Amino acid sequence: MSIKKEVEKYMTALESSAAGVLKACFTFPEEFVGFQGHFPSEKILPGVCQIQCVVSMYEKAGKAFLLKEIISAKFFSPVLPSEEILCVCSGADDRPEAFVVKASVSRAGQAVAELKLRGLIQEKKI
Repeated sequence: MSIKKEVEKYMTALESSAAGVLKACFTFPEEFVGFQGHFPSEKILPGVCQIQCVVSMYEKAGKAFLLKEIISAKFFSPVLPSEEILCVCSGADDRPEAFVVKASVSRAGQAVAELKLRGLIQEKKI
């Protein structure tokens, strides 16, 4: 199974606002594939998985998102197995070919990461 499918599997409570803000929770169990090989003695959620959370949220909300650039990624605190994280995303889509997403990841109100990503976005065809 791909990391994309694995990340999507652990997403809950996806919400979308009229203002274009997406929110979702993720809880990754100890057996999550992303923890394998990433500090085996102390499993920590890789940053790439947090970035995939953002991409998966947009896709689950019905938009195809192709990541083109990580503008910035700041990680403040590690995420351990079974810890629930909240991901909040907002984007400017005035030019779909240069869609920029700002995302914050937190755990129990504490900042875990701040991400700024650029990509291509479009409505998914049914």
